[in-house]
Amino acid sequence: MMQSIKCRNGQVKGNDNSAEKKQIDVRLSETEAALEDATEWAQVTLNLIGDAVVTTDRESRVTYLNRVAESLTGWSNHDALGKPLDQVLMLIDGQTLETAANPAQRAMEENRTVGLAMDCVLIRKDGSQLLIEDSAAPIHDREGYLQGAVIVFHDACRSPTHSSKLAYQAQHDALTELPNRVLLSERLSRAIGLAKRHHHQVALLYLDLDAFKAINDSLGHAIGDFLLQSVAERLSKCVRNTDTICRQGGDEFVVLLSEIEKPQNATEVAEKILLELAESHLICHNELHITASVGISIYPEHGSDESTLLNNADTAMYHAKKSGRNNYQLFNEDMNALKTQTSNLGSQLNLALKADALFLDFQPRIDLATGYMVSAEALVRWHNPTLGLMQPSAFLPVAEARGLMVPIGYWVLGEACRRLQAWRREGDNIVPIAVNMSAMQLRDKSLPARVAEILVKTGLEARFLELEVTEGSLVHLHTNASISTLSELSRMGIRISIDDFGYGLASLKQLQCFPINTVNLAPCFVHDMFNNAEDAMFIKALINFGQNLSMRVNAKGVETLAQLNYLERQGCDGAQGFWLSKPLSATNFRVLLGPDRSNLQ
Repeated sequence: MMQSIKCRNGQVKGNDNSAEKKQIDVRLSETEAALEDATEWAQVTLNLIGDAVVTTDRESRVTYLNRVAESLTGWSNHDALGKPLDQVLMLIDGQTLETAANPAQRAMEENRTVGLAMDCVLIRKDGSQLLIEDSAAPIHDREGYLQGAVIVFHDACRSPTHSSKLAYQAQHDALTELPNRVLLSERLSRAIGLAKRHHHQVALLYLDLDAFKAINDSLGHAIGDFLLQSVAERLSKCVRNTDTICRQGGDEFVVLLSEIEKPQNATEVAEKILLELAESHLICHNELHITASVGISIYPEHGSDESTLLNNADTAMYHAKKSGRNNYQLFNEDMNALKTQTSNLGSQLNLALKADALFLDFQPRIDLATGYMVSAEALVRWHNPTLGLMQPSAFLPVAEARGLMVPIGYWVLGEACRRLQAWRREGDNIVPIAVNMSAMQLRDKSLPARVAEILVKTGLEARFLELEVTEGSLVHLHTNASISTLSELSRMGIRISIDDFGYGLASLKQLQCFPINTVNLAPCFVHDMFNNAEDAMFIKALINFGQNLSMRVNAKGVETLAQLNYLERQGCDGAQGFWLSKPLSATNFRVLLGPDRSNLQ
């Protein structure tokens, strides 16, 4: 047994270890104080940094938020403790708006630092949204055991990366990633400055895609967007790296040739562009054909500042469109006067359409076997208040440029049906009327429904209506949607015909796909068929070709008796032209519908 020990002070030390316990308590107290100091220091440090910090335990429950995290999430540290991370840090994908993956869970599962998804959006406590970016990492203890995760993030809108992204977006088109007007203006200004200093020339090419709106409206904006991207890619193949291609907006593009020696350099690029774009574009199983009208202006000949050069290139482009499309025109001063006149004409035409000031003439078509009129073509006319009676060739290109072809086309369709049914009610023996349809109308998916509505409204039977589309348009319309539209019209009992047959060079495959009843030989072939034996044989071949496909063949542009007799000998089914009858007013045409109508031959 241990004996008690007598100390010098006479006190006796027992065996209860009380002194040792006191020392342990002191050390523990000091350790706790140090830990509290370290924790406070860590929190102060975390609160001073510019990024938000959120920590979790292994079950992804929040264990800590620093002040930046409190500010960005809207949650206080006190309220967030123990809450599921998904509730405090609610994340969605900014593109799809779907819930984004939990970054802490990913970091723990994969045991590595992971970045937040691009365009990651934080839904704050008050429901507002904030674009954030950064990363998450697992937390381990000294032995390496997983204890949780830490997420560090910041407001992406204030980051250098985001600032660069915003700067890029401000200067580029989102769809094609080409420079936009802002960047074009900067580069054009720089190019003009260098051209002044070094005495060289600059060229601007202004492009407008022909009939793009019809494709966009009929096949949908998604197809239209893909086509614009394809055009942008092809334009890039036609210029140098030092040049700039800009999407001006819609289906308009501008090409800046920053340094040229002579205008011919610009026209050569324009020719290259036209050839490149003319190749078919395969978009979502649709074989699309697109052309462009190009206007060119040259510094300093056509302007010494950005605005003048751009306006003059635009004017030249408009002239190219008026000159038949799929071509380029170099600006000259006479074009400005023409543009002003055309602009005024477009405004007057728009008013005429709204005021129902257009009217129809009718040109008879005869059956060559009997000599009797079997149908007629409706032809739109306009009596301009200042210029007088205008031919369609003078105002229809203006209508197309102003986007009036579709409303004019539906007006012609409605007026032809209305007049025909009115004559029938009054006892006239009516004949089918052929109405020309623009490619824009035929790309309109609502065309069958609108035609049906007109027939119901007027009471006209579908068999008295024939819709004509040019062979050139047929080549560009070779899509499933267009075939479906014409097939639906055919099932309604409406006759479908090809105009200017032989001129557009449609393939046999295309002709077989469309429900065609009649082909109209282009007038140019009728006019030239006596020039030589080859022309005459070509007319004969066209007639045989059409009839072998079980189509009625009608020749247009017959102006002489010799032409009529030759067509009859070749077995052509019908004819139309000045030799038989000029276009007639509605009043004069109605006379031919009476019971005493005579043979036109």
